[in-house]
Amino acid sequence: MNSEHSRSEAEHTHDVSNLSGRKIFWVTVLNATITIVEIIGGILSGSLALLSDAVHNLSDTIAIALTYFANKIARKPSNAKKSYGYKRAEILAAFINSSVLLAISFILIFEAFKRFNSPESINGTLMITVALIGLVANLVSVYLLEKDSHENLNIKSSYLHLISDTVSSVGVLVGGIAINIWGIVWIDPLITILISLYILKETWRVIRKTIDILMQSSAVLDYEAIKRDIEKMDKVKNIHHVHSWMMNEKMMHFEAHIDMEDMQLSEVEKIYDKIEKFLKEHHGISHVTLQAEVDKCSDKNIFKTF
Repeated sequence: MNSEHSRSEAEHTHDVSNLSGRKIFWVTVLNATITIVEIIGGILSGSLALLSDAVHNLSDTIAIALTYFANKIARKPSNAKKSYGYKRAEILAAFINSSVLLAISFILIFEAFKRFNSPESINGTLMITVALIGLVANLVSVYLLEKDSHENLNIKSSYLHLISDTVSSVGVLVGGIAINIWGIVWIDPLITILISLYILKETWRVIRKTIDILMQSSAVLDYEAIKRDIEKMDKVKNIHHVHSWMMNEKMMHFEAHIDMEDMQLSEVEKIYDKIEKFLKEHHGISHVTLQAEVDKCSDKNIFKTF
C-alpha cells in the first residue's frame, strides 16, 4: 500500500521561475554591449585580458538567455511523459553554463602562457577606458540578478558568470594602469591567468552540485537520526529501503518502507501523516512516499543493496 504526500513548492522555496523578462532583457543587452566594446577595444589595444573578458561576456549573454528560457520550461506542469515535470531544465542549464565557462577558462590560461613567451605592445589608455565601461555595466547586471541568485542554482550559475566578469574588469583596469605607468606588458597575461583560476574555482562548485542532482545522488540528511526518531513512533517497528534525491537544489524527495504492527488502514494513514510532518518540519523534505508493510521484507537495512 502506497501513500504519497506532497507540499506546495511555495512553502519550501522562493519561486524565481517568474523571473522578470524585462530584467533578463536588460542584463542581456548590457552583456552584449560589453562584448562588442571589449572585442573592438581588445583588438585595437592588443590586450589579451580585454579579449578574454569579451569571451566571458559573450558566454554570459548566452548563459543569461538560457537561464530565462530554462525558467520558462521549468514552469511547465508534469504530464504522462514527464511525471516529475520539467524542474531539471534549470539544473541542465546550470551545468551547461558552468561547463562552458570552465572550458573557456582553460583556453584563456593556455593563451596567456603563449603571450608570456611572445609579449605584444599594449595601448594602456584604451585598455583602461574599455575596462571602466565593462566594470560599470557588469556591476549593474550583478545588481539585477543578485537577489534571485540566492534561491536558484540556474540563476546562480549566470550570476557567477557576471561576478567573474566584474572581477575580470577590475583586473583589466588595474593592468591597464600598470601598463601605462610602468610599461610592464606581462601583467596582461598574468591578470588573465589569475581571473581564469578564480573562475575555475567558483564554477567547479556549481558543476559538482549539478552533477550530484542529475545523478540522483542522495540528499544530504542525517539518516541515522531519521531512522531513530521514526522507529520511536508508536506502532512503527522499522524503517528500511530508504531512497532520497534532489529534484532541483530546493526540492528533496524521500521514499521508504515502513514496517508496522498489524492495524486498520485508517490507523496507518495517521502514522503516515505523523511521519510526513516530521520529515518536512525537521529535515526540510518536500515530497514523501511511504510503503506500509507487516513483516514483508527480510532485508531490514536502512538502504537496500541492488
